[in-house]
Amino acid sequence: MSSTPLAVRPALLLGLPNRITLVRTLIAMTVATFAFRTGDLTWLVLGYFSYWFGDSLDGWVARKRGEESLSGAVFDIVCDRACSFLLAAAFMATYPATIGPLAIYLAQFGVLDTMLTFSFLLWPWMLSPNYFYKVDRPIYLWNWSKPAKALNTGAVVISLVVAGHTGQQWLPYAVAIAALAVKVVSSYRLVMILSGRWLAAPGQPR
Repeated sequence: MSSTPLAVRPALLLGLPNRITLVRTLIAMTVATFAFRTGDLTWLVLGYFSYWFGDSLDGWVARKRGEESLSGAVFDIVCDRACSFLLAAAFMATYPATIGPLAIYLAQFGVLDTMLTFSFLLWPWMLSPNYFYKVDRPIYLWNWSKPAKALNTGAVVISLVVAGHTGQQWLPYAVAIAALAVKVVSSYRLVMILSGRWLAAPGQPR
C-alpha cells in the first residue's frame, strides 16, 4: 500500500470520481448552452438534472471506492459553480423575470457559499465539507447535510418553476433571501469560531 497520504496521492487526480466530475460538468454545460441558444425549458430541465445527478454520483463513488481527496473536493466545488452559473444564465436569458431571484441566489452561492465551502481547507485533516460536523455541527447541518445540499442547489430553481405556473412571483424571492440569510448566519458563526469568540460544537452528522 502506498505511504503517500490519500489526500495528496497524485493518481487520484485521474481517478474515477474526478472523471465523473469532469464528464458530468461537460454534459451539464453543453446542455446549458443548448438551453441558452434555444430558450427551451426542456433543455434547462435536462441541464439541471445532469448537474444534480452527476454531483451526487461523483461523491458517492469517491466514498464507496475510498478515493476522497482534497483535489477531488476542490475540483467538485469549482465544477459546481461553473454548472450553476451557466445554467442560471440560460434561465435568465430564457425567462427574464427570473433575473432578480437568481441574482440573489448567485451572489450567495458564488461568494458566501464558496467561502464557506472552501473553509474546510483550514483543517488539514478534512477531506471535504462533508466532514465539517467534526468541527461544528450547526454549520454542517445548515450547509452540507443532505437536506441542506438539496435545498441549496434546488430550492430556488424549483420555486421559479412553481412561480411560473402559479404566478406567485414572491416565492423565488423569499426562497433566495432565505438561502442568503442561512449563508450570512453560517459565515458569521464561522468567523466567530475562527476568531475564538465562540466555541465550536462538533458532533455527529445526524
